[in-house]
Amino acid sequence: MTSLPLILCSLLYLAVLFVIADRAERRGSATGRSVVSNPYVYALSLAVYCTAWTFYGSVGKAASEGIEFLAVYVGPTLTAPLWWLLLRKMIRICKRQGITSIADFISARYGKSRGLGVLVTLFCIIGIIPYMSIQIKAVAASFATLTGQAHAPGAFFFSDRAFLMTLLLAVFAILFGTRKLEATERHEGLVATIAFESLVKLVAFVGVGAFVTFGLFDGPGDIFSRAAQVPALRETFQFGPGHSTGDWFWQCLISGFAMLFLPRQFQVAAVENVDEKHLNKAMWLFPLYLFVINLFVLPMAFGGQLLLGASADTDEYVVSLPLRNGQLGLAVLAYLGGFSAATSMIIVETTALSVMISNNLVMPLLLTRNRWQQRWGTRPGPFVLNVRRLAILGLLLLAYLYYRIVANRLSLVSVGMISFSAVAQFAPAMIGGLFWKRGTRTGARLGLLTGSSVWLYTLILPTLVPTIFPQSVLTDGPFGIDLLSPIHLFGLRQYDSISHSAFWSLLVNTGFYVWGSLRQPQQITDVNQAVLFVDVFRIDRSRDIPVVWKGTSLLTDIRGLLVTFFGEQRADYILDRYTRRHQLDTSQPFADPRLVAHAERVLTGAVGAASARILVASVAKEEPITADEVIQILKSSQTLLAANRQLTRQSTELQQLTRQLSDANELLKTADQQKDEFLSTVTHEIRTPITSIRALTEILYDDPDLDATTRQRFLSTIMRESERLTRLINQVLELERIESGRAPLQRTMVSLNELVKEAADTVRPLATDKHLLVKTSFPLEPIRVNADRDRLMQVLINLISNAVKFSPDQGRPIDINLFSRADTCTVQVIDRGVGIDPAYHDQIFEKFYQAQANGVRKPKGSGLGLTISRTLIDLHGGRLTVDSEPGRGSTFAIQLPLPQPEPVDDSVLSSNGIIEH
Repeated sequence: MTSLPLILCSLLYLAVLFVIADRAERRGSATGRSVVSNPYVYALSLAVYCTAWTFYGSVGKAASEGIEFLAVYVGPTLTAPLWWLLLRKMIRICKRQGITSIADFISARYGKSRGLGVLVTLFCIIGIIPYMSIQIKAVAASFATLTGQAHAPGAFFFSDRAFLMTLLLAVFAILFGTRKLEATERHEGLVATIAFESLVKLVAFVGVGAFVTFGLFDGPGDIFSRAAQVPALRETFQFGPGHSTGDWFWQCLISGFAMLFLPRQFQVAAVENVDEKHLNKAMWLFPLYLFVINLFVLPMAFGGQLLLGASADTDEYVVSLPLRNGQLGLAVLAYLGGFSAATSMIIVETTALSVMISNNLVMPLLLTRNRWQQRWGTRPGPFVLNVRRLAILGLLLLAYLYYRIVANRLSLVSVGMISFSAVAQFAPAMIGGLFWKRGTRTGARLGLLTGSSVWLYTLILPTLVPTIFPQSVLTDGPFGIDLLSPIHLFGLRQYDSISHSAFWSLLVNTGFYVWGSLRQPQQITDVNQAVLFVDVFRIDRSRDIPVVWKGTSLLTDIRGLLVTFFGEQRADYILDRYTRRHQLDTSQPFADPRLVAHAERVLTGAVGAASARILVASVAKEEPITADEVIQILKSSQTLLAANRQLTRQSTELQQLTRQLSDANELLKTADQQKDEFLSTVTHEIRTPITSIRALTEILYDDPDLDATTRQRFLSTIMRESERLTRLINQVLELERIESGRAPLQRTMVSLNELVKEAADTVRPLATDKHLLVKTSFPLEPIRVNADRDRLMQVLINLISNAVKFSPDQGRPIDINLFSRADTCTVQVIDRGVGIDPAYHDQIFEKFYQAQANGVRKPKGSGLGLTISRTLIDLHGGRLTVDSEPGRGSTFAIQLPLPQPEPVDDSVLSSNGIIEH
């Protein structure tokens, strides 16, 4: 393939990225609905962690060392559950403090120290330059592989494809990363593009892996079985003599730190985060992404070794395998996937580093020399953006130089791990700053200086041998002192170079951080910032953070400072919104200290914490503040927070009481309504038989000449209605006595076998009239319960008579089953009648249900039978339930507890026979 089509593909892909970014920005501005306000987009943006190192280097690493490559991905996966504690705190602090970079974060935590910001920025530049260089190397190498040209650096810069690619990436990064002055404003287009590129590299890598695994071989089993027959490959299946579990531990640890503290990861994970709740999905989606993208690493590595051997660079297997097997389209897709991995890393990394350089190196230097107004006049925005653009260009040129001098002769993974070990040096200051209030700027400075020095000595210096230093520095140590050898410092030889450096640098870093923090007392600003960072979750979001500042500043000066950076409209909006929210008096000439602190936080998003502090100090007359005053301010803040928590607690309790009163009131209303319905029902039920009795009696009275047959029929009806009236009154009175506790149970040992049989015999004549059969089934051995015999008989007769009433004439039999299981016994009354809709299963047991019968009214009943039955069973400690559907009949079940069994003679055996009637 020639160079021109591949260049056009690259440019077309970049154009697609521009369109995606532009669409995302326009949609957010036009609709207010941000594309990045989505947990899936956030999780995909975190996959910027997977760079060209992942896309090319993992396969190369696996080809030579087997499963060793997984440590880089196991570390972030194992630490992902801790994000809710660690990363969520970082996100909250960034939003509260207006922090835009990891340098600003560390600087702000330790008293807004300018020196710390400079130190972190310089170390990031030194540590990340090698990492960016391997992106250039990977893109240049894959380009050369596709075009069939050698990819060694050219003699002249402009004849080197890697240099031209570097310039192209610089232009691309500048266009994407320097569009806004306020770094706290979300880069929606950038994040959307990174999420899209994460999908592209995933699809490309999985596509090539599937082709190799299932297209060139018969699945992973075939690849592994063939690899096991090659001695060199068989050794990669296990830890070799040059590897140890200690190497795995340290590489997993620094990889977990890199996931959080790499400048690009801090940018997308903390600064660009829209909602902390997105972490809930990211904590499992990101590890899933790592799992999927590494699924085919070993098959491709072993497949490349089996098919290509030493004829191809192992780092280029992803492109070489499809290309040498006639799959040019798939090879181009692989190139674009690697190109995506490299460009996404470079864009975000250089954007983050350019903000750090601008905010912590250039701006403070100009501000301290009072030359800032001469440099940019009244509008510094363009100047700041130009500084960032030049920084991006400079960073990529430095990365290119490192590529030509060092990285071109090293593997992608080895160079990448150097950068991982570098950013791991931020871990003591970051984690200590988040959870330890005693940490000071002195401790952080000492830890970073000593840790980075050990890192430079044990990792960077060996890469410069033999280019700059002689080989004897590694073998014999400086000046022939073997204990000072950078590759086995103080005799530590069991680790590889990365783990060796990580062990010593982090040990020294942590030790000096703790020692330096305990050795020197905290400064005033250290105390304030420690509280704001460590206790960030305790500070009410709706209230302002405590301000430790004493001095005077004119409101017009504060406004003028904001106008200089943001323009009049934006500045007035910032001031007006804050003063309205906190009800500040703006009629006075002097600005409220809280407003001064807020202005500093807003400026932090544009120029960094250190520069913002210098700017505010230039227009404010700050007075010295004593430690006692600081303590008093913090105590007052804590008192306010405690009072606020107390008010919140009392408000919550009041709301609960209000809800309880409201619920009680609703219950009273319901009870009153039910009382009215009950009276209406009872009145209706009493009126019906009385009306019938009165009418028939009047007929008998007015017509003494009625024949005997008619007179006898009328008298029979009068007697039946009188019995019905008596029964209704008795049931109402009985229910009242039961519920009031004036009808206690007369418990005795009752045989349910006899009780069921007697109840069935009692109701059988009623069933015979309807040509129905009543069948009973119970064990031969009597089942006895401690119960009130008459009450249970009443319940059984009521249930069986209901079953008869609701069954059609000449219908299927009514079954009454008695059985016991474990410590309970059950009586089932089963009919095949009209059934009951499940929606009314609970209502039929309500004593006032018949007043709202909804068409399911029991014939010739009071509506109190089931209510009384359930109440009586409840008094026995049992349950009365129903299982029914319309058209399929009903099953009413009585469950009663069995008494504890008494010891019996082992020679007495019970029968399990069943009697049916």
